[in-house]
Amino acid sequence: MERELEILTNAIVDTLNVYSGEITEDTTFLGDLGADSLDVYQIVMAVEEELGITLDNEAIKEVKTVKEAVELIKKAEAEK
Repeated sequence: MERELEILTNAIVDTLNVYSGEITEDTTFLGDLGADSLDVYQIVMAVEEELGITLDNEAIKEVKTVKEAVELIKKAEAEK
């Protein structure tokens, strides 16, 4: 598992109390995981803190799947 996906998965598990085996790249935050906007914000904060990056708030609003979130994280790391 790539580092970004692992960190994101850990943040999702900690925030939403779900089993990591339920999370794939195609998993949606709202539909599959039942996350609300506050949950997503907590997940984002955990990832930002872990990686020392800042994610674009407007871009975060557009993210629907775990794969899209990983791509956003990778982009922020590249710009760091």
